[in-house]
Amino acid sequence: MLKYNLIVAVCEDFGIGLKGDLPWHLKSELKYFSRTTKLKGNPAKRNVVIMGRKTYFGIPPNKRPLPERVNIVLSTTLSAEDLPKDVLLCRNLDIAMQTLESEKWIETIENVWIVGGSRVYEEALASPRCHRLYLTKIKEHFNCDTFFPSIPESFCEIPIDDKTPQGIQEEKGIKYEYKILEKH
Repeated sequence: MLKYNLIVAVCEDFGIGLKGDLPWHLKSELKYFSRTTKLKGNPAKRNVVIMGRKTYFGIPPNKRPLPERVNIVLSTTLSAEDLPKDVLLCRNLDIAMQTLESEKWIETIENVWIVGGSRVYEEALASPRCHRLYLTKIKEHFNCDTFFPSIPESFCEIPIDDKTPQGIQEEKGIKYEYKILEKH
C-alpha cells in the first residue's frame, strides 16, 4: 500500500487560508514547501502532490501546475478540460491513490504529498495510508476562514530530519518552527 505525507503551515489557531489564499507571505516557508515536496532519493522517480480544487486554483496561475511534481487535483465538479493536460483529475483521494498504485504509475513514484485543503487533509489524516505530517507552526494569529483539522492522538512528534531547518525561524517579524509528526 502506497503511503503519503501531509505538509501544511498553520497559525496559532490552526488557520491555513483566507479567501483562497495564504494569510501570510513567508518566502522561506514557501521555499521549504517546494524543496520538501520535490526532494527524492532516486532521480528516475517522481513525486506527487495531491490537492483539492480550491487549493489548486489558489496557486497563482504562473506557478501552477507545481513544477517538477505530478499534480493531482481532487474534484467532483471539474472536468479534465478545466485543467492542463498534464494535471490528473480524480474524484477523491482513494481514486487518486488507486491510480498511483496502478501498473502505469507505481514504479515511477517516490513520494506522495497531500498539500490541501481542509477537507482533503481531514480525509488524509484518518487514512491508514497517512505516514507523516510536516507541520510549520506559525507563532502568530492570522485572520483565516479555512482551518486544519484536529491532529489525531495517533500522531507523535519525531526529530526533524537534516533537511529541515531546526529551531525558531523568523521572517518579516513572524516567528515559525518546523515540526514532523509520525502516525503510530
